[in-house]
Amino acid sequence: MNVKVIATRRCSHRPNLERELKVLGVAYELVFIEDQPELVWSMDIRHSPSLAIDGEVVFREQPEGAELRACFSETR
Repeated sequence: MNVKVIATRRCSHRPNLERELKVLGVAYELVFIEDQPELVWSMDIRHSPSLAIDGEVVFREQPEGAELRACFSETR
């Protein structure tokens, strides 16, 4: 499973999302929008943070903890 957190460098919600992923034991890659504008364009990213799993954006904003847990319980 390839998980990417896609966010701006100044996103105030990104640390919360990263913390929740770590608690769930989910390995992820952090991608900054400023460094990869082509990825942002190709995935139609408009909000920060966004979460992509295996190349598909599953959350386009900060998910609630229950939503995140449900997502990763279904993908495992």
